[in-house]
Amino acid sequence: MAKVVTDYKKTPSRKWWKITIILLASLVMLLGIGSSVAYWKVNKSKPVISGEVVIDGLDYKVSAIRDTKGVPHIKAKSTKDLYMVQGYVTAQDRMFQMDLSRRQASGELSEVIGKKTIDKDRYFRTLGLRRAAQASYKHYSTQAKQALQWYADGVNAYLKEAKGNHALPIEFILAGYEPSAWTPIDSLTIGKYMAFDLGGHWEGQAFRYYLLQHFSKEQAFDLFPSYPTGAPDVIEAAQQSNIDVTKSMAKAVIPHRFNGSNNWVVSGEKTASGKPFLADDPHLGLATPSIWYETHLQDDTQNVRGVVFAGVPGVILGSNDHIAWGVTNVGPDVQDLYIEKRNPKNKHEFLYKGKWERATTVSEPIKVKGESTIPYEVTITRHGPVMSEFAQHSSSDKVLAMKWTALQPSAELQGVLQYNKATNWNEFKAALTYFHTPAQNFVFASTDGTIAYRANGLIPIRKQPYTSLPVPGWNDRYEWKGYIPWEKLPTVVNPKEGFIATANNQVIGKEYPYHLTDTWAQPYREARIKEVLRSKKQFSLADMKSLQTDHHNLQAREMLPILVPLLKKSSLTSQEKKAIALLEKWNQKDDAHLAAPLLFNLWMEDLPRVLFAKKINKKVLRMFDGQAQVTDQLIRRAAKGKPGPWMKEAGGLQRVAEKSFKHTVAAIEKMQGTDLDKWQWGEYHVARFTHPLAAIKPLNLFFNPKPYAVGGSRVTVGAAGWDEETGSVDHGAAWRTVIDMAKPNQSDNVVAPGQSGHVLSEWYDDQISDWVDGNYHRTYTDERAFKKGTTLTLVPSK
Repeated sequence: MAKVVTDYKKTPSRKWWKITIILLASLVMLLGIGSSVAYWKVNKSKPVISGEVVIDGLDYKVSAIRDTKGVPHIKAKSTKDLYMVQGYVTAQDRMFQMDLSRRQASGELSEVIGKKTIDKDRYFRTLGLRRAAQASYKHYSTQAKQALQWYADGVNAYLKEAKGNHALPIEFILAGYEPSAWTPIDSLTIGKYMAFDLGGHWEGQAFRYYLLQHFSKEQAFDLFPSYPTGAPDVIEAAQQSNIDVTKSMAKAVIPHRFNGSNNWVVSGEKTASGKPFLADDPHLGLATPSIWYETHLQDDTQNVRGVVFAGVPGVILGSNDHIAWGVTNVGPDVQDLYIEKRNPKNKHEFLYKGKWERATTVSEPIKVKGESTIPYEVTITRHGPVMSEFAQHSSSDKVLAMKWTALQPSAELQGVLQYNKATNWNEFKAALTYFHTPAQNFVFASTDGTIAYRANGLIPIRKQPYTSLPVPGWNDRYEWKGYIPWEKLPTVVNPKEGFIATANNQVIGKEYPYHLTDTWAQPYREARIKEVLRSKKQFSLADMKSLQTDHHNLQAREMLPILVPLLKKSSLTSQEKKAIALLEKWNQKDDAHLAAPLLFNLWMEDLPRVLFAKKINKKVLRMFDGQAQVTDQLIRRAAKGKPGPWMKEAGGLQRVAEKSFKHTVAAIEKMQGTDLDKWQWGEYHVARFTHPLAAIKPLNLFFNPKPYAVGGSRVTVGAAGWDEETGSVDHGAAWRTVIDMAKPNQSDNVVAPGQSGHVLSEWYDDQISDWVDGNYHRTYTDERAFKKGTTLTLVPSK
């Protein structure tokens, strides 16, 4: 059973009367209004989910039935009506989230929040996700543009209604603004933001650039994902450049370093039903509301269900009557930083092949709530936007510009809308020709028995081998000469082993002729998935669910035999010896009620601090892309008698292990006392699903769900990453799904914390305990979905 954690400030339960009292008090205090007016505003903000609503532009009646978990089942006679109502219903549940999402990606948060977000806005204005979305729009087909516009029309129908009835979500009232009309570009910008969130390793290039500027080659290369060869001019350029990344890039917005996912498909030869199983659980940020919105769309051309980002039409991950699909992040090297030489006489010119070449400049004024508009200009070289000056720090003669596939025009949403209607592998694969960024590991299953895999996306081929560093931009040696041919992307269909699994691991060996990346995730999740899928001849759907929430820690299996014997040779207190005994008796499962996971995971967290924290600038250390993988490798090398310079300078592996272990025991004693029997991973490792407005006290009491103790860790299949300062679990699989292709009209799912973004809704946080305990709800795409539903009928105006 899920265990609710009592914080020092207890979060109230979702009792309506308690919620209303807290909200009324908050509204009265923050807005200076009367309690009766506050109560009226609370009630007015609740979405209409039953009865009849008139929407201008509809051609026919449309039903939107929310099932017992709040999943909307939208049934329409035309595709136009289907996407209009999808926009309307999604806005009903998630309008504030949608508005914040487009604002963050566009660099427009300061307009409604104030000066606290100016640096973030500068960064996203410089990066140019919205500019890339605008450039992409013209590459969409007429049909896809129509879908985008129909969706926007539905969102705007909701906005018109909510504004007219003074019924916008209460977050808008508290934030003091009204959202503007929705546009197709807003949807595409959110899509570009997801490409950003799943990244491409630019920060690792910046970090290694810093290493070469401040440390010896031997020290720098020790922390590279692979030893650099054949690029002396790149290394020399990095060492001689005067760009200070501690100032110029310190405030950059860097995606979560553990962003990733699990997915797998199992052949019908290994399943109880005789048809393939598919399982998928993408790992992204955990917050309120969920990043994912579950939905079911049906018209004469499609019957598809799954999840989508609020603000985007269609279904990104899910299934239809014939096929199912899921994704994990490939994480290829699709971003390159170029060192550009600036003309000392003209700041807008940069050297290329012996000539000064004028860059493009774009005006991006930043509106700030309560302040004057800030004039801001973005410089774009032939390689991309100049990223090293967004923090208002300028070097005299060199800058860093970013080239990135996602800043080029692309039409991913067209691929999504097309594969929603696919009926077999060939049709699905054809739709993927439009899906360029972010590059994803797609797994596929169909009712005809096919299982398949494809690493799909636009991945550059470079003139010179990838260097892991920023490259000179003043000649053409390091340009991209094209992309991996579509027909050459890694693909597997119906393998003999009877399953395919990915977990952001290395997906193909050295025999592959093209470079994907040097920075893969730690191998432990993928190894555990394959270990289980090889463990028996036949699996049930329950086995798939159990695997999605599996807490076996294979890092502990590898590292404890290396490190514990070294600790036993060290000088330890009696308390520290008891702690070692905990680890030796441990079953190596990261369960919430156990002490050993707390000890082991915080120990692994402290090891890189001992190695790097005192020598590497703190502002730059967060750019250490692949830090966990590199640390693992340093330990493996040292254990084999080949310690590198960082391990040697820290006193050797035994000294590092001992020092970090002592730190860890002392830190846990401070948090949970000296009685080891009372230590629990779940007392520290807590899921809170924080709401964006929770930073404003006392709104945290109102918007944040109850906190729950959770198991798992960053390296378990049941992934649960945490904030190192607070222990709050802020990263993992907000969406889990398992599908048996013998019954394509149903799937078992969970969306944490829940479907609705409205705090007064019964579906606001009703799925957290299921998420913690590994339980699922069943979503149907036939009439069974509608038996206990709440029906909203949307009708055209006369």
